[in-house]
Amino acid sequence: MAKWLDTAVFYEIYPQSFQDTNADGIGDFQGIIRRLDYIKELGCDAIWINPCFKSPFGDAGYDVADYYTVAPRYGTNEDLKQLFQEAHARDMHVLLDLVPGHTSTEHPWFKESMKVEKNEYTDRYIWTDNIWEAPDDMASLRGISARDGSCALNFFSCQPALNYGFYERTRPWQQAPGDPGPQATLAEMKNIMRFWLGLGCDGFRVDMAHSLVKNDPESKGTIALWQDVRAFLDREFPEAVLVSEWGEPDKSLRGGFHMDFLLHFGPSHYNDLFRCEEPFFSSRGKGDASAFVKKYLENRRKAGEDGMICIPSGNHDMDRLARSLHGDELKIAFAFLLSMPGAPFVYYGDEIGMRYVEGLASVEGGYNRTGSRSPMQWDGTPNAGFSAAAPEQLYIPQDPGADRPTAEEQMSREGSLWREVQKLISVRRKNPALGNKGSIRFVRAEENGYPLAYIRESGEQSILVILNPGREEAELPMEAAGQIRESVYRFGGEVKADRERNRYLVPGQSTGFYLL
Repeated sequence: MAKWLDTAVFYEIYPQSFQDTNADGIGDFQGIIRRLDYIKELGCDAIWINPCFKSPFGDAGYDVADYYTVAPRYGTNEDLKQLFQEAHARDMHVLLDLVPGHTSTEHPWFKESMKVEKNEYTDRYIWTDNIWEAPDDMASLRGISARDGSCALNFFSCQPALNYGFYERTRPWQQAPGDPGPQATLAEMKNIMRFWLGLGCDGFRVDMAHSLVKNDPESKGTIALWQDVRAFLDREFPEAVLVSEWGEPDKSLRGGFHMDFLLHFGPSHYNDLFRCEEPFFSSRGKGDASAFVKKYLENRRKAGEDGMICIPSGNHDMDRLARSLHGDELKIAFAFLLSMPGAPFVYYGDEIGMRYVEGLASVEGGYNRTGSRSPMQWDGTPNAGFSAAAPEQLYIPQDPGADRPTAEEQMSREGSLWREVQKLISVRRKNPALGNKGSIRFVRAEENGYPLAYIRESGEQSILVILNPGREEAELPMEAAGQIRESVYRFGGEVKADRERNRYLVPGQSTGFYLL
C-alpha cells in the first residue's frame, strides 16, 4: 500500500470550475497546474479530480464517451500527463475519478451493443431479452434501436449500466459475474486503470463503487469483484490507491479499497453535523452529534481500526458548507474535519467559505447541485480571477455578491478561514495522534448535548479534542477527559479547570486540542 496515504490531505477539484487559462469560460488542466502551489501552500498534498474524460456532459462528465481520451475542453492527454508530473515534482499525488458502472449513450461500446448482430459489445451492457420487459428495480432505455430488449440505466437516461453480472439471477437474460460478458467488462476496466496509472496517475476515486454487480443484497459479488481488481493492482501497480464512493466502510475496505467516504445520503448521520435544520456546528447550539458518533463507531468496528473512513468538507453533490454554517462556525467545523481519523478531503473553495449560489438553472445535469459548482473565486479582478472570458460565457455563473470571499483576500488576512484551515492542517501534520491512522475514543457525545470531545492517540502521544460550536458555555467532566497539560491548537476562549467540581468549563464557540 502507498505509504503517502497515511499522511495525505486531499483537495477535490471540479475541473470545469477551478481555473480557466484559454478564456473559454471553462476550467482546464493548465489552470490546475497554475494553482498547484496554492494547494500546496494550503497544506494539501493530494488531489482528487472529478471526471475529465471525453463526454457529452449530460451529467458533468459522469457520462463517459471515451475512457482513454480526456475531454478536449480541459486539454489533451499530454496536458494531464504534465499535471501528474508537476504534482509529483511538488511531492503531491493525483487521483482521477473513475466511473466504472456506466457510460454515456454516445460511447462507441453502447452504439455497438444496440446492434441486432451479435458482436463483442452485445453483452457489455445489461439488456433484457425483449422490449416489453424492463429490468427489475431499475430504470431503462427502450425502443432506441432495432435490438429487441430494454437496457438498464444506472442513473440519468444518458447513463446505460455496464454489465458486471447479477449475484442473484431470476431472469434468463441476467448473466453471472463469471460469464464472458461481465468478465470482458471487468477486463476492460482494468485496461483503463492500467492506461492512466501508466501515464502517472496515482490511483482512483471510484464513482458508485457499490453498484457494479446487480441483485447483490449483501454486496458479496461486488466485494469479490473489487478484491479481484485489488489483486490485479497489487501485481502491477502496488502503490495505486483506491478510494470508494460506497458509504459502507465494512464492505468497501473488505473489497480492497484503502478508504471510503461517509456520504450525505444513507445511514451515516454525516449531515446531522453540517447540513440539516439544526446542524451540530451551528452556534445556535441545538444540534445533535450523538447519532453520528454511534454510527461512526459502528463503522470503525466493522472496518477495523486501521480502515480509513473519510469525512469530507463537502463535494460536488452536496450543498456548500457555507450554505448552513457561517463565520466562526466554519472554523470549528474544520477543526473537527481536520482532527478526525482518515485522510481529510477539502472541496475546492470550502477553505475560503465559498457560498452556495442560489437560484441557478441546472448546468450539465447539476440541478440543485449546480449552486455548489460555481467557479473558484481567486481575487478581486473580473470573474474573480477564474477566467478572462465574458461573464456570460462562464460555465456556471459566479456568486454575484460584492462581499464574496476570495483566496487572495483571505490569504493576506490574519484570522481568515483560509488561514485557520492552513493552521489546522499544519497542526495535524506536526502531531502524530491527529493523523490519518491514529485511534479515536469519544469521551463526550451526549444526545442534544455540547461539547463534543474525543481523544486521539498514536504511539506515546494523546490529544484531547474539545469542540463547542454553541454560544453557551458547556461542561466536560474531568474524569472522562483526563488531565490537560498544554494546547497544541486553540480557537476561541480557553478551557478553565473547575477542580472543586471536577469539570472543565468550555467557552462557547471554541475548540482546543490538548496534550494529555
